[in-house]
Amino acid sequence: MLSRVADSIFWMSRYIERAENVARFVEVNWHLSLDSTDRAEAQWMALIATSGDEEEFTKRYGRATIENVIQFLTFDTANTNSILSCVRSARENARAVRDTISSEMWEQLNIFYLMMNDSAPSGKALETPFEFFGQVKMASHLFCGITDTTMSHNEGWNFSRLGRCLERTDKTSRILDVKYYMLSGNGAKMPITDDIQWAAVLKSASAFEMYRKRHRRISPDRVVEFLLLDREFPRAVMACLLTSNEALHAITGTPAGSYSCPAERQLGLLHSELGYAQVEEILEGGLHEYVDRLQTKLNDIGDAINETFFALRHKGVTAIIERPLQ
Repeated sequence: MLSRVADSIFWMSRYIERAENVARFVEVNWHLSLDSTDRAEAQWMALIATSGDEEEFTKRYGRATIENVIQFLTFDTANTNSILSCVRSARENARAVRDTISSEMWEQLNIFYLMMNDSAPSGKALETPFEFFGQVKMASHLFCGITDTTMSHNEGWNFSRLGRCLERTDKTSRILDVKYYMLSGNGAKMPITDDIQWAAVLKSASAFEMYRKRHRRISPDRVVEFLLLDREFPRAVMACLLTSNEALHAITGTPAGSYSCPAERQLGLLHSELGYAQVEEILEGGLHEYVDRLQTKLNDIGDAINETFFALRHKGVTAIIERPLQ
């Protein structure tokens, strides 16, 4: 597969996943703001912190009102992480690989893009946020399902899975980090037991129902354990790393348990680290510090993937990704 094609498919999936995650975060926060108004601005600012864009937001918008945050995270084209910007970037990457992806994928992505463009001037996100953000999530789910059912499960599909799962890992860890920090009184060891707030953390990862089936009662340590270490829930960090590792090995053809490039080695090390981790040790050492190290390692894995598979396109060389000789 051409390096530029793999690059476009990888980022197409990452951008769609990012758009869906932002939509879920905003929707959950909006519902939460209906139940509590005493620290509404802090709640909305925490959402900006999840995206990592506090400095840009503060410079351009100032206060973290509902209207400002929703505009910034949903339709602001100057914000590269807004939903509209992500869908636009995904569409541009898809356009570059029209002959590789299926027609159904291209059509669904265009429907998604047109929906976002039509909604931008109408104020629909503020008038009917539950309906609007529900449509964004469903558009992403449809694209994901169409990809899995209409695209050959070859290298391109595995790059799509790899991009999607790395993005999920990043966003699940971010929302857990920010919310835990808020609910623990700015980093204290013992977090506040607030069922509504912790339910919101779970809902931000679409994990509320599956968590209740597993643990029933909400407790902070079990929420952290579920979102970080669960192997079966598809948005948990551990489950995402399992899928990412599987996709990467399928791309390279390297047998499980070995590696042929820095990306495989780094992803394997992180996967093994979480595989033997215990939530009590993570919380004792500080969740923020643990997640901060996790995100640094995820960034390193992303850089290694870029260097291994995509970087040659930027040096004026058309690279072809090949499986190593067995």
